[in-house]
Amino acid sequence: MSTHQVNTSEEPAHERITDAEHAVMEVLWDRPRQTAADVCDTVCAERGWSLATVKTLLSRLVQKGALAAEPDGRRFLYTPIIAREDYIGGESRRLVDRLFGGRAASLVAHLAESEALSEADLDEIEALLKELRP
Repeated sequence: MSTHQVNTSEEPAHERITDAEHAVMEVLWDRPRQTAADVCDTVCAERGWSLATVKTLLSRLVQKGALAAEPDGRRFLYTPIIAREDYIGGESRRLVDRLFGGRAASLVAHLAESEALSEADLDEIEALLKELRP
């Protein structure tokens, strides 16, 4: 069995992933080694997509180095190459860098000031900070 991977460089394995591509990645992070039809069964109805749309998104994700496509008879099985945690970490860092000058505290302050954080959120952040301090 061969696995098709486009990106063979030593750099991080992904380009920017669109919102639609991210929805496909979530399906595959939850359950790797799915066919295009399997992915469509999960997302097509709720998003109003066709199987052709899912195949296009899968192809783009393979080209970006986010997915591997393994031949399985006349179809392919798709598996994430990048871990969800790595992707989230990179996207979080980009968000903080782009919008808050690289300062995570500015992001938290913005969320608190805009009332986007509930009391429960603030309690969780406070507990996390206590755990992180020696």
